[in-house]
Amino acid sequence: MKIKKAVFPSAGLGTRFLPATKAIPKEMLPLVDKPLIQYCVEEAHASGIEEIVFITGRGKRAIEDHFDISFELETTLREKKKTAILNKIRHISEDLTYIYTRQKKALGLGHAVLCAKNIINNEPFAVFLGDDIIDAKVPAMKQMIKVFTKYQTSILAVQRVPKKHTHMYGIIKGKKVADGLYKVEDVVEKPEKNPPSNLAIIGRYILTPEIFTQLEKNKKGSGGEYQLTDAIKGLLKTQAVYAYEFEGERFDAGDKVGFLKANIHMGLKNKETAVELRKFIKRLF
Repeated sequence: MKIKKAVFPSAGLGTRFLPATKAIPKEMLPLVDKPLIQYCVEEAHASGIEEIVFITGRGKRAIEDHFDISFELETTLREKKKTAILNKIRHISEDLTYIYTRQKKALGLGHAVLCAKNIINNEPFAVFLGDDIIDAKVPAMKQMIKVFTKYQTSILAVQRVPKKHTHMYGIIKGKKVADGLYKVEDVVEKPEKNPPSNLAIIGRYILTPEIFTQLEKNKKGSGGEYQLTDAIKGLLKTQAVYAYEFEGERFDAGDKVGFLKANIHMGLKNKETAVELRKFIKRLF
C-alpha cells in the first residue's frame, strides 16, 4: 500500500496568536518568506504524497487562494521576467492535487480527521499538523513512509520531551523493537501525572483506514474534544501501532516562542537573510 493522500487539519482559531490571527489564518503566518502551512505541504510533496486534503473552517479562504494558481500575479511576474519567483509559486500549485472540506464545528483533532473519511476511502493516509515545522535532511514523513513500507500499519512520529512538558502532549508507552522504533502498548493524552514515558506524539501520523471506525465511536475526551489519541488507543485493540523517533529538528510554531525560534532557524538557513540576520544576532549579544 502506498501513501498518496495527506490530511491537513486547518480549522483551528489560532487563539494563541491573537490579535494577528483575527483576520489571517494561523496557518498563513509567515515563516521567513513562506506561510507555515507551505513548509508542511512541501514536506508532503517531497515524501511522494500526491493529494492534499485540507480540513478548513470559516475564515480560511486564504489557504485555498494561496495554493491556487494566480493568473494575474503570474502574468505580471512573467512580463517582468522574474522567473525565479514565478517558479517558486508555480510548483506548489501545479504539482499536487488539493481537496478542501469543512469542519463545521471545532470539535477537536479526532473530529477533524474524521471529516476526511469520504475523501480518504479505504486507504492508509498521512496526517500533518501545520504547527509542527520539522527541518530534516530526509523529510520526516519520508522517514515514516519507509517504516510504513515495512510494517504496513499505523505509524506515529514521536520525540523525547522533558518530563515537565509531558502534560502538553499525547504520550506513548512502548516496547523498543529497533533503534528509534517502538511498538506502542498504550497512549495517554496530556497526562497530568505519572506519564508512561517521555516520548511525545508530534504532528506527523500515518494511519490505516480502520482509524475511522474508532473515530466514529469516540467520546469527548481531554478538553471536551474528540481526541485522535483516544481513537489510536482503540486501534491498538485490533492492530499493531508503531512509534518512530524521526531525525530532524522540530519547532512548535503554534507557540509564540517556538514560532520565533523557527523564524530565526530558517532565517539563518535562507541565503537572502542569513548574513544580515547573523550580524544582527551578534550585535544583540
